[in-house]
Amino acid sequence: MRTEGGLKRRLNRAFLLQAAAISVAAVVGVYLAAAILQQVLVTEALRQEAEYFWTRHARDPQAALPDTRNLRGFLAAAPDAARLPAELRGLDAGFHDLPGTAAATTVYVAERAGQRLYLVFDSERVNELAAYFGLVPLVLVLLLLYLSVWLAYRASHRAVSPVSWLAREVNRLDPDAPDPSAFAPANLAPDADQEVRVLATALEGFARRLRAFVERERNFTRDASHELRTPLTVIRIATDLLLADPTLSGAGRTGVERIGRAARDMQGLVEAFLLLAREADPILAREPVCVNEILGAELERLPLLAGQKPIELHSAATCRLLVNAPPAVVAVLLGNLLRNAYAYTDTGRIRVRIEPHRVVIE
Repeated sequence: MRTEGGLKRRLNRAFLLQAAAISVAAVVGVYLAAAILQQVLVTEALRQEAEYFWTRHARDPQAALPDTRNLRGFLAAAPDAARLPAELRGLDAGFHDLPGTAAATTVYVAERAGQRLYLVFDSERVNELAAYFGLVPLVLVLLLLYLSVWLAYRASHRAVSPVSWLAREVNRLDPDAPDPSAFAPANLAPDADQEVRVLATALEGFARRLRAFVERERNFTRDASHELRTPLTVIRIATDLLLADPTLSGAGRTGVERIGRAARDMQGLVEAFLLLAREADPILAREPVCVNEILGAELERLPLLAGQKPIELHSAATCRLLVNAPPAVVAVLLGNLLRNAYAYTDTGRIRVRIEPHRVVIE
């Protein structure tokens, strides 16, 4: 039987959630680190480049401006701002990201001695390198993570599988005919843990004791029922003979009738024991039986039990009640209930009603 909260399923969910959480954390962490590193590298490189230019410019006012594949420099005083490219005009000192450009462009504006240095850096290549050097470690981290999760899952699966096997065997255990060999440690995998083997050995011993107990109880009930039938039969025959004696006094007849009623009650109890002992026998095969008919037959025997008690019996049925059960068991059950009703009622009335799905005895 599979349940929603099975141990294996819970472990699988735990491993998947753990892998997902660590993966998200790794992705976010790597990309944040790459973004921060990229920002620090670009800004620090532009500051150093500006300081280096101002140093050269102080020695040689005609020093060439930076002009490489990724970096271009512009130097202008306030009156010469019109000579700058249109996208650089109006920028204050500091770092700026130029909007509307095809590539990622960072501008650093440094001002000194009334002059402004504009360093225009194409950071597209830096973004590519940062993404590349961030993606490679990320892939390696995720591969290592998934490998460790898979190995942990395999190890937990091997550890849990014997427990699941034991759970299935316990679920299939028939209490009436337990099979101890189903829990034999030899049925376990060779690499099963020692704790699982101890548990399997304990379950095997329990099943063996349970089978012996069931068999002993069944034999005792069957033998006791058979052995009690003989003295009960003798008692009933003796009471019938005594009741047939016309010389028996009134007090003696009352006592003999009580002995006969007790013998009949005891015989009904013995029959119940015998039926319980043969619970799994084919003779007790279930079949649809009419409770009305069985109850009517039991009610016919009740006046003999009432004796001299002032008890009125009322019976009624609102439906025809059918149950799927052994007829003998239904008869013993109803007979015991009715006898108890008479035994514990000294005066008054006993009401018996058959209703849908139940029989009421008051």
